[in-house]
Amino acid sequence: VPHDVGGLMKIMGGNARFIAKLDTMFEKGYYWHGNEPGHHTAYMYAYAGAPWKTQRQVRQLIREEYTADPGGLSGNEDGGQMSSWVVFSMMGFYPVCPGKPYYVLGSPSFEEASVQMGNHKFFTIKTVNNSPENCYIQSAILNGKPFTKPYLTHRQLAEGGTLLINMGPKPKVTWGNNAAELSSVF
Repeated sequence: VPHDVGGLMKIMGGNARFIAKLDTMFEKGYYWHGNEPGHHTAYMYAYAGAPWKTQRQVRQLIREEYTADPGGLSGNEDGGQMSSWVVFSMMGFYPVCPGKPYYVLGSPSFEEASVQMGNHKFFTIKTVNNSPENCYIQSAILNGKPFTKPYLTHRQLAEGGTLLINMGPKPKVTWGNNAAELSSVF
């Protein structure tokens, strides 16, 4: 239920139980990326205050589920969802719930990626120390100011600017983990 993740977490018994259920889904191989309606699942960790687990899962899915070979997409690319997921995810963010003006941050794959907005402005994501091993956000700066939220708003993208993300090899569990704020925003 990407439209009411806070409500889902509540009926599941809270953030810790929600995270445990997600862990089980991924660890036991119950998640199948080719099932397009579940593409938001890796990003659900951020809602519960564990965005570093989103970062790990996103990088793993990109590495394991996408290749340049024939058959390099798991599942059926019938409407562009498989390709859209990887483009957004490699840039570093994903629109988990269409219709809501929020984009959850994942783990950017590029040193730099820019999106031209319709108003002739650009939103750019730059990374420092980015590599396959350095998949975890350590800190971020949005337009010259410290940024600690594991999501961007549509307004932030539309206004243009630069998000500078410092990456590292170990999770920074304190970055972007304000679950109370997240459940109220999302």
